[in-house]
Amino acid sequence: MAKEKQSTRALFVSSRICGTDGVSLEIEKWTRILEKLGVECFFAGGLLDRPQDKCFCIEMANFKHPVIQEINSVCFGRVDRTREMTSLIQNTAGTIKNGLYECFAKFEPTVVIAENALTLPMNIPLGVALDQVITETQTPCIAHHHDFAWERERYIVNAVSDFISAHFPPRGPGLIHVVINSQAREELSRRTGLSSWVIPNVMDFDQPHESTPERGQQFRRAIGVSENETLLLQPTRVVARKGIEHSIELARALANRKCKLVITHATDDEGRDYVKHIARFAEYMNVDLILAGDLVNAEPDQRDPQAFTIGDAYRAADLVTFPSTYEGFGNAFLEAIYYRKPIFCNRYTIFQTDIEPLGFDVLMMDGYLSESVIENVMALLDDPNRRERAAEHNFALARRHFSFDRVAKGINRLLNHHRD
Repeated sequence: MAKEKQSTRALFVSSRICGTDGVSLEIEKWTRILEKLGVECFFAGGLLDRPQDKCFCIEMANFKHPVIQEINSVCFGRVDRTREMTSLIQNTAGTIKNGLYECFAKFEPTVVIAENALTLPMNIPLGVALDQVITETQTPCIAHHHDFAWERERYIVNAVSDFISAHFPPRGPGLIHVVINSQAREELSRRTGLSSWVIPNVMDFDQPHESTPERGQQFRRAIGVSENETLLLQPTRVVARKGIEHSIELARALANRKCKLVITHATDDEGRDYVKHIARFAEYMNVDLILAGDLVNAEPDQRDPQAFTIGDAYRAADLVTFPSTYEGFGNAFLEAIYYRKPIFCNRYTIFQTDIEPLGFDVLMMDGYLSESVIENVMALLDDPNRRERAAEHNFALARRHFSFDRVAKGINRLLNHHRD
């Protein structure tokens, strides 16, 4: 009798699978793609907002857990480490490891999808524990890498180079490495000798969005933006690499249009110092800055139909600003195209190598806000026909290159590789 084919059960593991950060949004997209392929999906991490029966919470997996914050405060920005700190890392990894074994016993995954958990050392014990568990259980693992340690300045000087070199990312016979841009693939190979697949960030361009123009107007009223004011939307977290200063400068340059700058994502991922800095800078520049992260959810909230989604924020926007100095790919770029909004962005490196050559019609700056860029922004805001042409052109182009269908084929090949 032929052996019955085992169903595929994927376990996503990340420090946080919750809210509107880029990694959480990509997990949601991969989940939808996998479920269409007949894969049952489960989630493990320190902070979770997915269906409760599909989740396993391990508190210390959260990078904001007090113990993890203590480890990070001591181990980064210096090169010496005490015996006691080594013991704390190892003991914490042991606690997380026990939780992962409980999770494996409950969900019986046939493949693990590690979302940045084996990439960025934001939670060193989580990476150590996960690497050990997938090795000991011989569970195939897709290590989905969004940002590497060498791409973040705050991780360069550290006292944990041994942990980072061993586990971020690790090496193992059951590991497949996936990166989100071509430059990451080249750098991963150069630094570690590891090969990887490139699967870019995506949007479901065939699925109509749920937000309506009315919801956009409601969002504007809720945050205090009137119809005769210009809403500049920066749909990013409040962290230094997002270049929010440039958006404030742009709002100042467009002062005659009564601009208000709205930021939709978390303000406390990397401490409060940068939040205070941009608040002071906005005040100095006489720009109305609205931090709306507490009002915006990634998806509709079934418990509160009146809660606003990121789609409502895009609907409300007159212009999307995305002046990041560094991005692994750029979720906000694709989201703005999905909602057919004009885009002002910086030519960060991955944009130049993986996005710009495709021919999108967007407003760009090259590291700083020049007079000519400001003039181009003004001209676009004054020309609704051009905005509409650009929106349709960009949507068709993104649908061709960054659709669910394209990524589904790549993910299916990954799963087949593991099955073989």
